[in-house]
Amino acid sequence: MTEDGRHACAGNEEKLSNGMLEFDREQYLDGRASDPGRLCWMQGAPPPADKSITFESDAFLQFPKIRWSLSHMRELAATLNVWRGPGEPSHLERHDRTVEIDALTFIDMMERPRRFDEALIDTYTDGILVLHRGRIVYERYFGALASHLPHACNSVTKSYAGTLTATLVAEGVLDDSKTIPHYLPELRGTAWDDATLRQVMDMQTGLLYTELYAEPTSDVWDYARAAGWRPRNERSSKTSADYLRSIKKAGIHGETFSYKSVNTEVMAWVAARVTGRSFVQLLSELLWAPLGCEQDGYVIVDSVGMPMAGAGLSATLRDLARFGELMRREGQWNGKQLIPACVVHDLQKDAPLKFPLMGLNYSYRSQWWVTHNELDAIEARGIHGQRLYIAPKAEMVIARFASHPMASAAFSDPITMPQMFALGQMLSR
Repeated sequence: MTEDGRHACAGNEEKLSNGMLEFDREQYLDGRASDPGRLCWMQGAPPPADKSITFESDAFLQFPKIRWSLSHMRELAATLNVWRGPGEPSHLERHDRTVEIDALTFIDMMERPRRFDEALIDTYTDGILVLHRGRIVYERYFGALASHLPHACNSVTKSYAGTLTATLVAEGVLDDSKTIPHYLPELRGTAWDDATLRQVMDMQTGLLYTELYAEPTSDVWDYARAAGWRPRNERSSKTSADYLRSIKKAGIHGETFSYKSVNTEVMAWVAARVTGRSFVQLLSELLWAPLGCEQDGYVIVDSVGMPMAGAGLSATLRDLARFGELMRREGQWNGKQLIPACVVHDLQKDAPLKFPLMGLNYSYRSQWWVTHNELDAIEARGIHGQRLYIAPKAEMVIARFASHPMASAAFSDPITMPQMFALGQMLSR
């Protein structure tokens, strides 16, 4: 390593050949070998062609480039700033328990014993912060991430959008029993013609749309190109709104849970239409500034500036943890009720539709994953390993960013889920 802690580039790559992990019968560099500093991504003035990462190449989400990209999305895609406001950052007290937490052992879902710190490397963690009773007890950064850098939240963004929308419902600004065309007449005749806002918020819609991240031809990538998350091609809709207007119905709304990111875009569009404020403005005014976030966030936008509410937010780890702590405190922050307590209480209600996830009985409410486990944990989840885990009975919040080579959580959950639960049990003692 160089004197300032960065990895020297010369001659590194041949030393990495032994560090491999296998997923879905494919081999990938492991968490250490794929460190973006070691691989020298975007280093040099300018970077060599084989070390450059560009939006136009449409390869920035490919592994191992993604290990750099998720900490630098503003340098790749068009974004809109989420202003933190003029005030001072809110104070987060510290009570360091790093040594104790690193040494925590647990059994993963494959019945393998693991140490907490080693599991972070094996799941390609970029950063993790743990709050216990509102104090930082653990904070670590890896790869390209640092405390001041926003990292892509991916679908954790949905839980921000869902919380804002649920707040507007609780305050009477929105009526979740109304159908979508009541608010958005331009979606008459589309998949959402007879869908209620509540069905959209809870992902209980029947859409002719696929969300399979491992399939290059899946509809999710057409949505991504329209939203500005990937470069447009000759087939792409010009804007997110154009793409949403093209989706047709398949099935009956309200019968089953079916995770479709386009629902979040419709939900956020409704909130923007009724309030006259975009998703980014609502984030800034209702969450970022009142929480005293340390850094501005930013959100990917389409060609006409519509924010991508389904996956476009980037935030720092500490600011993500602040949002988690707000939810743990049932909407209260520094003596003020920023969001109604009923918004948080509603998440834990007995859901009529439950589904298995990694052997547990989950439900989905207002764009949050609800575990119904012994810790009463709720989760915000995003592809490639993003997670906000809020466990009220352990008085714990875990904010985690990662750049796992596989989009699906099925490859990291067998480690991450028991890891988080074990930490909650430890902190509860």
